[in-house]
Amino acid sequence: MGGTKKGVGSTNAVAFFSQVGLTIIVCILAGVLAGRFLDEKLGTSPWILLLCSLLGLGAAFRAIFLLGGKK
Repeated sequence: MGGTKKGVGSTNAVAFFSQVGLTIIVCILAGVLAGRFLDEKLGTSPWILLLCSLLGLGAAFRAIFLLGGKK
């Protein structure tokens, strides 16, 4: 009965790509929300939003790079 681990490889792949997608979404969303909050408080619209969005994108790329190194 060696067939019990038949789908483990595909399950791991689905889990990895789900983690990649969620990481991208969370990093960018956190940057956008922080930027909007700071822009409203400081009255600097849209500059801090743009800056934080780019920082969120950079954080997403860094996180994906680190996730790829684990594989």
